[in-house]
Amino acid sequence: MHGDLTFQDMYNNMELLEDEDDDSDWEPVAEPVEMISWFCTNCTMVNLGDIAHCDLCGEHKTSGILKHGFLASSKFPQEDSHIDGKIEANGNVIGFQQSALSSPTAVGFDERMLLHSEIEMKSHPHPERPDRLRAIAASLATAGIFPGRCQAIAAREITREELERVHSVEHIQTVDFTANIFSSYFTPDTYANEHSARAARLAAGLCADLASAIFSGRAKNGFALVRPPGHHAGVKQAMGFCLHNNAAVAALAAQVAGAKRVLIVDWDVHHGNGTQEIFDDNKSVLYVSLHRHEDGKFYPGTGAASEVGSKGAEGYCVNIPWSCGGVGDNDYIFAFQHVVLPIATEFAPDFTIISAGFDAARGDPLGHCDVTPVGYAQMTDMLSNISGGKLLVILEGGYNLRSISSSATAVIKVLLGENPSAEVADIAPSRAGLQTVMEVLKIQKDFWPGVGASLTQLQSLWEGFSSAEKGHKMRRRAEAPVWWKWGRKRLLYHHFITRHLRAKRKREQK
Repeated sequence: MHGDLTFQDMYNNMELLEDEDDDSDWEPVAEPVEMISWFCTNCTMVNLGDIAHCDLCGEHKTSGILKHGFLASSKFPQEDSHIDGKIEANGNVIGFQQSALSSPTAVGFDERMLLHSEIEMKSHPHPERPDRLRAIAASLATAGIFPGRCQAIAAREITREELERVHSVEHIQTVDFTANIFSSYFTPDTYANEHSARAARLAAGLCADLASAIFSGRAKNGFALVRPPGHHAGVKQAMGFCLHNNAAVAALAAQVAGAKRVLIVDWDVHHGNGTQEIFDDNKSVLYVSLHRHEDGKFYPGTGAASEVGSKGAEGYCVNIPWSCGGVGDNDYIFAFQHVVLPIATEFAPDFTIISAGFDAARGDPLGHCDVTPVGYAQMTDMLSNISGGKLLVILEGGYNLRSISSSATAVIKVLLGENPSAEVADIAPSRAGLQTVMEVLKIQKDFWPGVGASLTQLQSLWEGFSSAEKGHKMRRRAEAPVWWKWGRKRLLYHHFITRHLRAKRKREQK
């Protein structure tokens, strides 16, 4: 069952396929041929042979993506220092202001989080790897954004008391114990080394302090450039690459600072089962997740539209479960217009958190969706006025370095006050996207009356979809089948040619 697969199983699914060919008569060659292989820095996929560019993503095998982020060319080696775009001699993108004095946007980052890595060598590099932060940091530095236009906040490790508001004592002790072990695993795809517990405490501490700084007015908004990610970590378990739940820690830190209602919007391609579990019966936190679900066949299998909260908090969990892969900007923005923003407005939060996984981005090896940096920028912009602009973006997943670095940069530009490069007008969703949004609205209208009018409007749109589809089928039935038309023409053609050849032979015989 797909629901039982781990991230790593899905990532390495090609290796789960067994060769069924009969090789009983196979004999090795006298001199074994050495197969040249290399792993792509950008997407980690293996490439065979002495080729310069990744077969999957096209990245050069020695590109400068870890030096300049997505601004480095994917086609040239690092030593060429080829940058896409106009860069000044000091390495900053032309047109960017470099002063961070009184910057309203704060960024949380600490290099010690890079020490969290998988020790055990496997057939593929682990997708949740330190290079994820390196690529984003390189992009921001090359663009003169951070350091430059954003203020940094000092890192600290979260305290035991703060963690106990979110996780069980047993969970915290289990994570801390990994500091005594060279290499360990919580699940087959969730690793730890001797530095992982500290990295997780630093990530949670940065998120807590960013939330406090933003709510108190010391920063307008912020971006937590942190790992390990957190939204799969529940009350008692680490899973899905996640150790501590950073978004949950930040939400409760904002409430300690005075926030009454907190909105968490999770656009990671995987459902944030941990965040949902932590706040399942909490009416002061509204959790909204947009994710691939496919009737529970996509990891982690939770997040159906019918999961709405419990114990008096029904309606404070809103799941928007996509029924297929390939979902792009239009469907996400359409869902924002008709579900996320109307419900968020009715909830009226004092503080907003985005669990920003970028694995729904185009090119991601796990997500297989099609959201662009422009799409992420537009969604950020749509949330920027909720809560009076008090907005914290926390990095979750995303495993294509070029995709996550360009998307994170686009989001931070919006936090800095830049407008997205494209305006949101009338968005046309896919048929599957419209169906999902309508399914969610039918359930959530019982808790949020304001979405009822939107549901009525979309039902008319759905009827238009159905009528157009019915007309298309009728037109197809009215036409002769392609095989019949081509078959008839072929018979006529052969009949004509045969008659022509017979007449020619008769003339030649005379």
